[in-house]
Amino acid sequence: MKAYEVKRGNVVEHDGRVWQIRDIERSSPQGRGGNVTFRFIMYSVPGGQKLDVSLRAEDELRETELTRRAVTYSYKDGDAYVFMDSEDFAQYILDAATVGDASGYIADGIEGCYVQLIDDAPVALQLPPTVVLEVVDTAPELKGATATKRPKPATLATGIEIQVPEYITSGEKVLVNTATGEFSGRA
Repeated sequence: MKAYEVKRGNVVEHDGRVWQIRDIERSSPQGRGGNVTFRFIMYSVPGGQKLDVSLRAEDELRETELTRRAVTYSYKDGDAYVFMDSEDFAQYILDAATVGDASGYIADGIEGCYVQLIDDAPVALQLPPTVVLEVVDTAPELKGATATKRPKPATLATGIEIQVPEYITSGEKVLVNTATGEFSGRA
């Protein structure tokens, strides 16, 4: 397909690797004889390595078939994560490299995950926009503190650390934005 036909979320081949398009910027030329160019922000599948590529409107990109399957998290097996297909109960085993930074958001009961497959092989995990995680360690709330909202660090059940408001205590469940890694509210 031509560069001007590519949409966000498409999976394409570029330089012998597979990439998913995350963002597209179109720039129109000033003056005569200029070409419209498209700037693609894309991430490798698997691996999540970022690449920034500019192409002319007529440049060709080859689309790759990527299948998305709704899955539920089953368990961790060594460094691998095992997910079960929500429809046919097939198991997908994703190694630590494929899961990458997403590992900090995977906990029992997580919903809304998708495994992305190319030729029936799992190549990437797509997380829901937010996940519920338990705070396992954070400083107690300071009594008599001023009304300013000072964030404090909190360690979550999966081992990641995020900034939370002062009123959050250990044992509480919080919503975490999986794109930014930020606190999104009480669960």
